[in-house]
Amino acid sequence: MSKPNARTIVALLAALLVVAVAYVAVIVVVAHRATKPEPELTAYAHGKSVTVSPFMFCDPKVTNGQIDLSDCSNAEAVSDLDVPAGSPLQISLPKEIAKAPWRMKLFYRLPGDNVAVGAFTYEDYKKGLVNTKVETSGTPAAITVPTPNDPQIKLAVAELYLPVPAMDAQGNVGWVPSAIWSIHTPAYQGLNIE
Repeated sequence: MSKPNARTIVALLAALLVVAVAYVAVIVVVAHRATKPEPELTAYAHGKSVTVSPFMFCDPKVTNGQIDLSDCSNAEAVSDLDVPAGSPLQISLPKEIAKAPWRMKLFYRLPGDNVAVGAFTYEDYKKGLVNTKVETSGTPAAITVPTPNDPQIKLAVAELYLPVPAMDAQGNVGWVPSAIWSIHTPAYQGLNIE
């Protein structure tokens, strides 16, 4: 049996070192993601609360001057909460979302299974157009979604979006969501929302 020469030993140690560095790099990336959980909201209505995990959450990056939304998780999580007519829906926002230019989209069930859509934004809060609880920092800590007192008009879906700017092939500028949190009420059942 021949003894390995010094060059073979050095090559084996170098290969082992490369494998160890790659292993540590993977552990660091996984640990970094594990320590930075996706933000959650808390929704309250009629004496009950639910934790709202993201339906979709992207970690936007800028690549070559473009916003890259390829690093996304699409858990499609939906939180269910009963919001009776006339009872407000309150949504508690973590700081990283409260300071962002979020948008809220609301879908209401009308008689005959018709749908009405409403919306408001972070800018509406800054202008004082919508009720909110403000932290001492001046950012909204919770938003209040009013619901009509009319029992025939029921809140079906409330979705909070974090938008990023986008441009389509024709050059039209708009926005696409980089994150969505979705809350469904019993009024959503069987409703066709497109």
